[in-house]
Amino acid sequence: MKLLIVEDETTTASFLKRGLSEEGYAVDLARTGSEADEALYVNRYDLVVLDVMLPEIDGLSLCKRWRERGFSGPILLLTGKDSIQDRVSGLDAGADDYLVKPFAFEELLARLRALARRRSDSNSLPTLSVGPLTLNPLRREVKLRGEKLDLTPKEYSILEVLLNHSGQIVSRTLLWESAWETHSEPHSNVVDVNVGYLRRKLGDDSSLIRTVRGSGYILEPEA
Repeated sequence: MKLLIVEDETTTASFLKRGLSEEGYAVDLARTGSEADEALYVNRYDLVVLDVMLPEIDGLSLCKRWRERGFSGPILLLTGKDSIQDRVSGLDAGADDYLVKPFAFEELLARLRALARRRSDSNSLPTLSVGPLTLNPLRREVKLRGEKLDLTPKEYSILEVLLNHSGQIVSRTLLWESAWETHSEPHSNVVDVNVGYLRRKLGDDSSLIRTVRGSGYILEPEA
């Protein structure tokens, strides 16, 4: 899952990026309203954590603008204001949830999981499966022939993209954009290496993921 964190306070921004990355999220960070607006215009995000008080464009204005443009992903507002009117203003602007600073990191994680569940429920996204392989996006759990697979966050993200596009060729670029931070420097074969790790964990079922030379990968049931 790829997140956009919009936070101008340096310590909080670094803490959120580090903590959420350790939890397995691919995290992009924007420090101003304009930077966030450009990031959301250019990239695809599953969820946005948005501070209200920002330089250049405030969070409420951004929230309204994004909803008007058609962005339907969950938006969690962060703010130091705790009045009822502040909460109402945030929700009226199009936010899905509202978290007051200071907050416990565990609460933030719980709210992100709840928003992800809500989005999956509203989009009717059940467990993904191809052949003997299943992925539960709510639990972030993968099973092969009923046995749970222990995957790294990158391996999980790659497999989730392949399952969501099962039977279709998925480019290395799409896999990179879905599992790695936007501004990180791509290594020439990092996607191939992680797909190799994933195949190794699939064992005798590794042929479910097939390389399409010059194009990328495809996940489909074995013939």
